[in-house]
Amino acid sequence: MLSLTVFLPLAAGLVLPAVPRRAVPWVWIAVTLADLALVAGMWAAHGTGPGIAYETDVRWIPSVRAGYHVGLDGLSFPLVTLTAVLFAACAVYSVRQTHRVRAFAILFLFLETVCLGLFAALDLLLFFVFFDLSIVGMYFVILLWGHGDRTASALKFFLYTFLGSLVLLLGFIGLYLGADPHTFDMVELARHPPLAGSPGLAGLTLLAVGLGLGIKTPVVPFHTWLPPAHTDAPAAGSAILAGVMLKMGAYGFVRIAMPMLPDAWSRYALVFLIVGLVGVLYGALVALAQDNVKRLVAYTSVNHMGYIVLALGAAGYASGHADARRLAVTGAVTQMVSHGLVTGALFLLCGVLHDRAGSYDLGRFGRTAPVYAGMLALAAFAALGLPGLSGFIAEFQIFAGTIGSGTTAAAVTGAIAVLGILVTAALFLRVLHRAVLGAPGELSERVGDARRPERAAIVPLLALSLLIGVAPRALLDTIEPVSAAVTAVTGR
Repeated sequence: MLSLTVFLPLAAGLVLPAVPRRAVPWVWIAVTLADLALVAGMWAAHGTGPGIAYETDVRWIPSVRAGYHVGLDGLSFPLVTLTAVLFAACAVYSVRQTHRVRAFAILFLFLETVCLGLFAALDLLLFFVFFDLSIVGMYFVILLWGHGDRTASALKFFLYTFLGSLVLLLGFIGLYLGADPHTFDMVELARHPPLAGSPGLAGLTLLAVGLGLGIKTPVVPFHTWLPPAHTDAPAAGSAILAGVMLKMGAYGFVRIAMPMLPDAWSRYALVFLIVGLVGVLYGALVALAQDNVKRLVAYTSVNHMGYIVLALGAAGYASGHADARRLAVTGAVTQMVSHGLVTGALFLLCGVLHDRAGSYDLGRFGRTAPVYAGMLALAAFAALGLPGLSGFIAEFQIFAGTIGSGTTAAAVTGAIAVLGILVTAALFLRVLHRAVLGAPGELSERVGDARRPERAAIVPLLALSLLIGVAPRALLDTIEPVSAAVTAVTGR
């Protein structure tokens, strides 16, 4: 069932050239909705129980003990579901796409298989293959369907993230060589962490893994590829890049770095705390200074991903309170899901402005139509962490777990990071004031109200954010067993 879910989009993409051009968008939508139904069915059948479900382990490269090993647990279920939801939303949003429609749909179907495969992978080499292929797919999305200085933005994105993948591969080789017996199997590596008796080698391996995943996350100062890539990418590309692909780095920290290098993670927890704090404050302050609304949303991604790194750093302190550390990890994973939904919606809303008026300049817009204004307001409030929406659930757990961990460094950095929420609130209220409540701008008349495909794509994302904010128990019950397992390893 899981392999069918992963490879169904790719299979559909391979037959899409035989589909009449008019039917391409509808076939694309049907495939993504079918994949979403498969994911929902698997989650409903598995429930919130612990352990790995839908596991497949087939020999692939036996000489290095690498296999096609996939499965889902409390960490991957939410992210696989998020991936399916966002790709379905992007397919619906792009139903009016006119430029190279067939190639656009095929590339997104390819990307969906790659992203689903990465979150399901339980083998480091398989994880790396999907990780690298995602870079190639997004490079062509930006290059062929972007705008502005798309060539330079696509090249910068590719070079930065490809360099990160090469460094990540070095880290994976370090984990492989440190294991006894040598293996790329993630379950075995988490069960018997390699390099436990070699703190120096473990530190170097964590440096390689941390850099590779940090560039993808992205953490400051390795974030500079992100704003131009987002600004010049098409709206659907930005939604997938922020909503799904940034999570690959953060997911890797929880799935790979923390359980496989627990001693090194605990030893350098302060580094991750500081990196997370810098990302929180820097991302919020730079976003506050932006007049380009899409660039503003891009910098808020740096801010929100900083919260995740901050929480995972706090969870690394073996001397911290176990319950608080577990809460921090749960909050970090919840933030991955919340950020994906909310930022995906925000980028699609930005796309409406550019599709109609060819601009992202806040100063040229003003009072917008009611449905668009309502969706923008709800997305902004979710992004700034208003109670009743998913952002609040995630950030509350992150700050409660970080400040309550019982360690001075975590408590201080967590308290300082609260300033990030203040700045985020200010910047989104500024957006609402200028784009919703202000006097009509020169481009306001061109925008009009959201059309049916735009509403059909964006409203479900916001509805899921509201559902998590009001009734988060099902999501939290799924995540918490994995959080407990990860913190138990780093705390021993």
